[in-house]
Amino acid sequence: MGVLILGLVVFLGVHSVRIIADNWRSKQLQRLGEGPWKGIYSLVSIAGFVLIVWGFGLAREQPLVIWTPPAAMRHLAALLTLLAFVMIVAAYVPRNAIKARLQHPMLLGVKTWALAHLLANGKLADLVLFAAFLAWAVVCYIAAKKRDRAAHTQYPDGTAGGTVLTLLLGAALWAAFAFWLHAVLVGLRPFA
Repeated sequence: MGVLILGLVVFLGVHSVRIIADNWRSKQLQRLGEGPWKGIYSLVSIAGFVLIVWGFGLAREQPLVIWTPPAAMRHLAALLTLLAFVMIVAAYVPRNAIKARLQHPMLLGVKTWALAHLLANGKLADLVLFAAFLAWAVVCYIAAKKRDRAAHTQYPDGTAGGTVLTLLLGAALWAAFAFWLHAVLVGLRPFA
């Protein structure tokens, strides 16, 4: 469990620098330049992600069951992860109504993804992993909304084409992950 927690601290910590130490981040960007900063940021993120994957795998070897979720939670999790995929895609597709309305769909997608997995899983490693991502996304969302208010940020209206593309891509990626990639990458079949 220690490796998993270390990975979460490293990965989520580097993704929280703007919240915790925005002035320091700005100074480092000025001192190093954008390219080197992004390089260091990426290397630390990858290291944290590798630790998370390794630690989660180790924790799954000797699982500690905290609770057994009802079967219905798997169905709710499937629906919530579909919504999460659409929101995450909305962060990247230009001029879609979902981003225009939600403003920070990536963070809302991470929150929804984490909540879905908390509802459908009851092992300690699952709870640690998904609760950490949920808490991080909540804090980041609050900070992002605060920055938006301070900067009077306006998000462009979405178009029908951008919104339809977002929905189709989100649903297609969800289906690919749910029916194939989840088993390949995580070793579990959500619909088995």
